Amino acid sequence: MSYLVPSEFVTKMVDAGESKIFMSTRDTLIRSYMAGAILALAAVFAITVAVQTGSALVGAMLFPVGFSMLYLMGFDLLTGVFVLTPLALFDKRPGVTIGGILRNWGLVFVGNFAGAITVAVMMAIVFTYGFSIEPGEVGKKIAGIGESRTLGYKEYGAAGMLTLFIKGMLCNWMVSLGVVGAMISTTVSGKVIAMWMPIMLFFAMTFEHSVVNMFLFPSALILGGNFSVMDYLIWNEIPTVLGNLVGGLAFTGLTLYTTHIRTAPKRSFS
Repeated sequence: MSYLVPSEFVTKMVDAGESKIFMSTRDTLIRSYMAGAILALAAVFAITVAVQTGSALVGAMLFPVGFSMLYLMGFDLLTGVFVLTPLALFDKRPGVTIGGILRNWGLVFVGNFAGAITVAVMMAIVFTYGFSIEPGEVGKKIAGIGESRTLGYKEYGAAGMLTLFIKGMLCNWMVSLGVVGAMISTTVSGKVIAMWMPIMLFFAMTFEHSVVNMFLFPSALILGGNFSVMDYLIWNEIPTVLGNLVGGLAFTGLTLYTTHIRTAPKRSFS
């Protein structure tokens, strides 16, 4: 069968989390660099399509192409390792420690950020012909997104911070379902369909994804967005990372693990 039942694919989740913890530093950085770069290109693609068609929904429908590509290639996103690696600790896999998990998260963060920044610089060059002209409509749109999704939250203070955190939680609830979706089928088409649905939902709802934002906000700053690096870190990236961690682990990782691996005792009806 091309579909794996939950007890089978949740075991694959734990196995994947364990393997990522013990992956070499070089491989972790390369895989996460490529993931950040590909997701950044997908974000540019989606925004370009939205500008060209005048429909944000069309852009959201096409954005998952990047997520599908990077996961089919075995690359790693911070949002994915947030969900998978702790499961190996909960499952008491030999040699798995909190330090090993934090090491993996740190390396993936650095790799994702480096990949996203690389694409941000490359696309800024494309949009401005090597910084010789003003950015076009797509570049201006990216700069506007940077302003609205930092200063827009900052305007509301604590309420804005709470909103940002919740949107980060909701985002990785959906994105982590996409990560799991890649494991529930043994066919490429099945994997892509399962990944596509939740990723399209998160992008259409403008939930906050830490890795997408690693591209959007530095790119917006390069293209003339009227906000600061500290605005980006305090009023987007840091709360988004925390929200992504809590949402993905609580809503997807732990719910699947506790009900399909560490299940509660079954009630007897005899």
